[in-house]
Amino acid sequence: MRDVQLSCLVNMDDPFSVMQEVRTIIHMIDPDHDLSTVDRVFKDIMDLFAGKYPGYKACNCVYHDFKHTTDTLLAMARLVHGAVLRGWRFSKKELDLSIFSALLHDTGYIQEEWDNEGTGAKYTLIHVDRSIEFSNSYLKKIGFSDIDTSFMASVLRCTGVRVMIHKVKFFSRNHELIGKMLGTADLMGQMADRTYLEKLPHLYREFREGNVPGYKDEFDLIRKTLDFYKWTLNRFETEFDSVYKFAKDHFKRRWGIDENLYLIAIEKNIRYLEHVINNYPHDYKRHLRRYVSSTLQNRAGELELKSFQ
Repeated sequence: MRDVQLSCLVNMDDPFSVMQEVRTIIHMIDPDHDLSTVDRVFKDIMDLFAGKYPGYKACNCVYHDFKHTTDTLLAMARLVHGAVLRGWRFSKKELDLSIFSALLHDTGYIQEEWDNEGTGAKYTLIHVDRSIEFSNSYLKKIGFSDIDTSFMASVLRCTGVRVMIHKVKFFSRNHELIGKMLGTADLMGQMADRTYLEKLPHLYREFREGNVPGYKDEFDLIRKTLDFYKWTLNRFETEFDSVYKFAKDHFKRRWGIDENLYLIAIEKNIRYLEHVINNYPHDYKRHLRRYVSSTLQNRAGELELKSFQ
């Protein structure tokens, strides 16, 4: 086994590098796949988060930022690839919609131009419904049908932490699988991020503005992240039917690494968090040392297809 960290495979701080890898994966799945619509949706959602999409402000959430979206995007592409390697087959439209779902899943945090109160974090408890609302409008605008928007709505619901997946209405086994892969990618992508721990204080501030109950202060959220980790592993195995295992198939085919690098990265984060909580409860911030940077760097709107050639 090659000793390679997840964060070393792709520059996750550069959305263009992430998208290039997603395009590579899609062509591993289907060498003849037309990527023009995928490229367009990527550019539009990057513009949305950067404040360059008509009618909307720039994303002002530090945790649920565009990097989280691209983390989820790449995790989703890898899971879909792994599913194909295990024998699943997706239509061209299902493949596109699975990729779009990752790009659209947190659009509900973006404020409209008229909204001058607080940040998008105030929508935390209703952001999934808002994401579905944006998705419906956006997909119809670029030519998708009512059936497609209904398909997407059910997939996006799978990212809600309080949603019981067995109550979500799916059209087919493929549809259900895509929903479970998105729910998995959303959690897996953020918790494997090399700056996941450093971003937890920002998550607390988002939760506080969004009136999310259950956390008395910042350290309480950080401490309860250990329980969230256990809850996440259980959800991976139960409600999401262990689709996280598809990632191992992808890494073996794409990189020659016979490991699920997401699980390894998550476990490493949690072990270090445990160490900090147990040894430095009153000085925990000093031991969360990685720098959290913006990934857009005012580059949204500059995307050209030649960037991916």
